[in-house]
Amino acid sequence: MLTLADVAKSYGTRELFSEVSLFVARTDRYGLVGPNGAGKSTLFNLILGEEQPDEGVIEWERGADFGFLPQESAPVGEETVLQIATSGKKLVPENDDDYDIDWTLEPRAKKILAGLGFREEDHEKPAKSFSGGWVMRAHLARLLVSEPALLLLDEPTNHLDLEALLWFQDYLTRYPGGLLIISHDREFLNTLCNGILELKGGTLNKYTGNYDDYLNEKDARREQQAALFKNQQREIAHLQKFVDRFGAKASMASRAKSKEKQIERLKDVAVEEPWEDLKRINFRFPQPPRSGLKVINLEHVQQAYGDHVVYRDLNLEIERGQKIVLVGPNGAGKSTLLKILADVIPIQGGERKLGSNVYPGYFAQNRGDNVKLDLTVLENVMELRTAENQLTEQQARAVLGGFLFRKDDVFKKASVLSGGEKSRLALARLLVNPPNLLLMDEPTTHLDIPSIDALVNALKNYEGTLIFISHDVYFIRTLAQTVLHVHSGRLTPYAGNYDYYLDKSKASSARAALTAGFTDARPKQEKPVAQAPAASKVTKPSPGELKKLRTEVSKLEQRVSELETKQSELTAELEKPETYVQAGRAQHLNRELSATVDLLHAATAEWEAAATKLGELEKA
Repeated sequence: MLTLADVAKSYGTRELFSEVSLFVARTDRYGLVGPNGAGKSTLFNLILGEEQPDEGVIEWERGADFGFLPQESAPVGEETVLQIATSGKKLVPENDDDYDIDWTLEPRAKKILAGLGFREEDHEKPAKSFSGGWVMRAHLARLLVSEPALLLLDEPTNHLDLEALLWFQDYLTRYPGGLLIISHDREFLNTLCNGILELKGGTLNKYTGNYDDYLNEKDARREQQAALFKNQQREIAHLQKFVDRFGAKASMASRAKSKEKQIERLKDVAVEEPWEDLKRINFRFPQPPRSGLKVINLEHVQQAYGDHVVYRDLNLEIERGQKIVLVGPNGAGKSTLLKILADVIPIQGGERKLGSNVYPGYFAQNRGDNVKLDLTVLENVMELRTAENQLTEQQARAVLGGFLFRKDDVFKKASVLSGGEKSRLALARLLVNPPNLLLMDEPTTHLDIPSIDALVNALKNYEGTLIFISHDVYFIRTLAQTVLHVHSGRLTPYAGNYDYYLDKSKASSARAALTAGFTDARPKQEKPVAQAPAASKVTKPSPGELKKLRTEVSKLEQRVSELETKQSELTAELEKPETYVQAGRAQHLNRELSATVDLLHAATAEWEAAATKLGELEKA
């Protein structure tokens, strides 16, 4: 369907890539990966014909069509959302002789728009009345409706919320054409791709399988290359030693010359030493000041947007050192909860109490909210100078260098930065005055995979308290120690990591669980007592049934008492200063306490239900 042969592209003296060759069949589903700046988007532009290669040939099979979704949306005019999705084609005949209508077009478009999150009343609205992210969704719908032979998608998940992303990912698994995807989302690449193309160091390498397969094969290739390089260099050194020793002796001159020729032949076929791209984020969070054990409390919080009540009587307590991920359906209030915790929005009722020595830091989903757009990159960091940190320009440049802002890059206005650059600058600002309560909304958006790895490693060593929202399953699995499910104004804690949550929630997949609105699989904290119909009478129980029920109530009461005692003991242990001397002890106790509280709530509800039933039967 598409052939690239020995393609090369340079800008001035900078060569992006050379001798790039690729064959794309109709069943191929490739992920295109590589560090930022390697030339992935440029390669797309060459394939699309928007730029011409310096060398080589790009050929399409006759009749093959393609669809392209760029990272950023083009301006829109007066067309409606439905008109974009249907490419402006006629949906109704203009006269009696007009039969040039595809009657399946409108229903297909509406189904796809619904999958991408549009409501039916949105279809006839002008696209320009929506944000850029929603305009991108409309253009994505247009591509899916037109169903080209090859889809070229450049970071398609950036503008999708989790529910739309899940629908889109599922739709692409059944897509009849080929796929060529630039993405930094591992789960997306793992689900969809049967091949990975790595553009790095000016060359394009092809790997079979999904992203995880690529990582495994890449490691194996690197080890093989390193071993071959080592053996070749050892052989060259051995031959060179002979030449150096006997080259000047007349009797050995011919043999030395032969060895020199052998060295040259070895150098001609020698593999290069394996190398890692050094142009990546490299940083560690300076450890923030230690906070008190109780970091933040929400008590009886009320929050609503107009008539839409998000939270009613919300209670939450966060303790030092916890790493918590918020999951739940779109619109459940995850971002609202994060903003309440960060004090970004005022609460309408109840109390928000910060613990002692707590310094919150908020990393907003809209990267423009995290940086000062009217300042340069360097000014964004230097404005955070305080009497305590005594930040110098040299120190600021060192921090920025770790986030790939080097030389004259630091004088760019933040307003002209790409999404990835804004994300990196926002992270750099966090390093200057690190908070000990870090609240992050989709922190991996716009970051490439090496940068996500760097962020994960930094947060793993972060000793403050972390609460975050993410749709990156790898990021969640690596960091989250506790899962907090948000649904219908209710918070359900899972005192374990993401795999523990998956097991308890019985979700269909790791990604689907992020937006699940399922009924909690564990015992409810509150159980309504079944009321007998008014017309019927309660049958008088036998003495044996009453005795059995009294025994059950007694056992449940004892269980509640035991759990209350355990809760008190764990709380007392956490209040002792010596608990925090032993590494990891407090964290273990916190997890055990959280699990105990869950069990206590469930046991109390069972005891109350059984005691109520016993009381009714004794009166019968």
